[in-house]
Amino acid sequence: MQETKPFNISKRAFVKAFELVKANKGAYGIDEQTIEMFEENYKNNMYKLWNRMSSGTYFPKPVKAVDIPKKNGGTRTLGIPTVEDRIAQMVAKLYFEPNVEKMFYYDSYGYRPNKSAIQAIEITRQRCWKRDWVLEFDIKGLFDNIRHDYLMEMVKRHTKEEWIILYIQRWLTTPFQLSDGRLVERNSGTPQGGVISPVLANLFLHYTFDDFMVKEFPTITWARYADDGIAHCVSLKQAKYLQRRLIERFKAFGLELNLEKTRIVYCKDDERRGDYTHTSFDFLGYTFRPRRSKNRYGRYFINFSPAISNKAKKAIRKNVKSWKIQLKVDKNINDLSSMFNKRIQGWINYYGHFYKSEMYGVLRYVNQKLKYWVRRKYKKLNSSRRAERWLGQIALREPNLFAHWKMGILPAVSNGSCMS
Repeated sequence: MQETKPFNISKRAFVKAFELVKANKGAYGIDEQTIEMFEENYKNNMYKLWNRMSSGTYFPKPVKAVDIPKKNGGTRTLGIPTVEDRIAQMVAKLYFEPNVEKMFYYDSYGYRPNKSAIQAIEITRQRCWKRDWVLEFDIKGLFDNIRHDYLMEMVKRHTKEEWIILYIQRWLTTPFQLSDGRLVERNSGTPQGGVISPVLANLFLHYTFDDFMVKEFPTITWARYADDGIAHCVSLKQAKYLQRRLIERFKAFGLELNLEKTRIVYCKDDERRGDYTHTSFDFLGYTFRPRRSKNRYGRYFINFSPAISNKAKKAIRKNVKSWKIQLKVDKNINDLSSMFNKRIQGWINYYGHFYKSEMYGVLRYVNQKLKYWVRRKYKKLNSSRRAERWLGQIALREPNLFAHWKMGILPAVSNGSCMS
């Protein structure tokens, strides 16, 4: 006689969930089991997980707490579930996300299918040209402070599957395990690092902010990427009023505006020359501010536009420095390309969309580190000029070796024909 389960969950969903978790890679949880270790006993592990979730006996393991540094100082705590729990969350996400995704608004860009930060930056750029004022806001500790009672009410609106409701509740209350083994109970928030967390955060902010803006302020355009948001206002008075209303709104849902990162900005350009305190803001790694631009007729003008932020430049330099290229004298130039070129290309892909020239200084810094490597590896090239000349000749011969070389950010050569 065939065994019946309380919950009808497709086995195909588990197969798809595993493939997605495997593709996302990610660190291991408290059990130190990697995706490769899980895959070694794939059929047995998958059957056990399906059986427990289908029967209601699945309980997630504690979430591994990992502190990572923020760009602006301090740390952010990530919650890393085990591989098994990531697969379980992905199964729930596959069922639940389509129910809410069709409801979300166009201008919610974070952690959504076919949405990106670059899209948010592009629409913000266009709207800054049309509206004089921007309210830039940041929600303090969003992933730590989401109220569970409100969130579960929202979840229940969008699924009739009892198992999804049951397991989301369990994931929300699963304790953190610290590096010393201590367990910390959680009464609010959804761990940043969990597979299901982004869609839950978007659901919470859909009702807290997005829907509120559409209904209460239909003439104010906005863009939101997770806990970072922008609203475009027609006057300083309107921006101040909106900020007051948002402080009240977020407070009613247990959240708080980070007033240190929230500001009202005047989008100054050639047409708008008012003298105001704030004429720039940062959004998703870009700084929006007045910049000198050239039109198609060759004339210069002041344009309010985005380019890579100083914080992002500093973070990239710190990352490049951590590679310690100059110490890798056992490697050849092709090895270094294999090790680091994808990351360089990634930075160019993201920060090169707008005002690309602002990136050049950071990319020259990569060349500088490569030059130090040349001087250490080849004793005959121990002078700066000789190292630059050797590296410049390589760059001319093989410009595809590093992504920034293809852009023309080349090391200097002695005859001056290849200056960075």
